Amino acid sequence: MMQPPKAQPARKRSGIQDGLPRLALESGSEEPTEGVQLAETRSQLDLSGFRTEGRQAGACRLFLWKLKPMPQQTPLNSAHRQLNARMVDFGGWDMPLHYGSQIDEHHSVRQSAGVFDVSHMTVVDVRGPAATAFLRSTLANDVSKLSADGRGLYSCMLNEAGGVIDDLIVYRLSPEDFRLIVNAATRQKDLAWLQSAAQGCDVTLTERRDGIMLAVQGPDAVSLLPAQLPSPLRDSVTGLKPFHCCGDSDVFVARTGYTGEDGFECVIADSDAGQALWSALVEAGASPCGLGARDTLRLEAGLSLYGQDLDEEHSPLTSGLAWTVAWDPAGRQFTGRPALERERDTGPAERMVGLLLEDRGIMRHGQTVHCGEATGVVTSGGFSPTLQRSIGMARVPASAGEHCEVEIRRRRCRARIVPPVFVRRGEVKLDLGAAS
Repeated sequence: MMQPPKAQPARKRSGIQDGLPRLALESGSEEPTEGVQLAETRSQLDLSGFRTEGRQAGACRLFLWKLKPMPQQTPLNSAHRQLNARMVDFGGWDMPLHYGSQIDEHHSVRQSAGVFDVSHMTVVDVRGPAATAFLRSTLANDVSKLSADGRGLYSCMLNEAGGVIDDLIVYRLSPEDFRLIVNAATRQKDLAWLQSAAQGCDVTLTERRDGIMLAVQGPDAVSLLPAQLPSPLRDSVTGLKPFHCCGDSDVFVARTGYTGEDGFECVIADSDAGQALWSALVEAGASPCGLGARDTLRLEAGLSLYGQDLDEEHSPLTSGLAWTVAWDPAGRQFTGRPALERERDTGPAERMVGLLLEDRGIMRHGQTVHCGEATGVVTSGGFSPTLQRSIGMARVPASAGEHCEVEIRRRRCRARIVPPVFVRRGEVKLDLGAAS
């Protein structure tokens, strides 16, 4: 166990630690050593009889020292550090934010190709005779649309109130074998919910925690990735259509992504093989890209981020994902359906829109959106490297018109409400107009 930093000679630590593990009573304000988290609290302990070095006992400060859990690392962690990546704690994972220039990485994906380490994502295999029936009852979209093996579908998992537990992609490998790719930050919640829903069903849930997952994105990705794969798989990947997959338990490739560009997501079971593929892609010209570019790319593409644009308090109908709810056949019952039907029949009170800022400033998550007398909120916002403007996604009243104001640092800035898709496949999808 890591110990608190030793007090300076002029500051003697009292003997109160006996019987109070990891508590240190300090009369100074020393900083914790690296790797230790400090939490300050007020003490209700009887401090009579203890020395306070000239201070009243009531003025002493009680610090709680505890070890801070180390972030998890993907198998590519050392490769990121060798490339001088700026590493950050992202949902409990030590991940690259950028490798020098987030803007350059963003443009590389729009103009050529970039490769992302997304090994922190959660892969869950659903197998068994009841796999199809299980997923039809747990997902808002209907996996029966996957009429053939090797096809994928985007969907949400909902709670009973219709709120979004998580968004995911499900792939059909066979009628009794499906693969789910769910978000890293919601891993424990998702697994617990799936396991609970699977009680009594003839299915097996298997989390795949081994290996590496890469996203190769950009217009050049369609030629760059297949060239690095063995011959039999290379031909299959080259012919993949969007939202289709191929491969086996060793290498799984899907033509999907989170950037608005063409490309692939690959799951490589063997860690060494995954690291070799990463190196080969970088050597072939793919730019290593971090979380920063991933966020600006997905925002330009109008793709939702769970925890900001999606959460358990809002349904797909108010989050721009009504298209992911399969209402037919009417007899299919899935978790959250009754609540969604009530919301659909009465009409959602809010809707998800895109925002294009017309004044100077940068929109950020949580800022208030003024729509006449009513208000909404920015769910995602930032600077668009492609548009050279601030853009955002916002949940606003259903009655909101074309114009609004976003409150940025106590100043109301003009913004235009637009469809929440700004850039796709390198093409700007809206009229920018004139910026002030």
